Amino acid sequence: MPSSDWRSPAAYGHALSIPAAGFAWEYLRRDDDYRRDFERVYALRGHDSDLNDAFANRWGLRFPCTA
Repeated sequence: MPSSDWRSPAAYGHALSIPAAGFAWEYLRRDDDYRRDFERVYALRGHDSDLNDAFANRWGLRFPCTA
């Protein structure tokens, strides 16, 4: 979880120099729905291909299976 005050402009000074993917990650990692979905997929560690596909379709992300 971010430890800085998200309301403070100083907390986002780095956002001016990060690539689009980095900016997208800063937004996505704060999304409660994403975090909940990620925790569910992570808990199964790649053993439920339907869940993995649903996650990939919803968020546009895939992670290598390391189970």
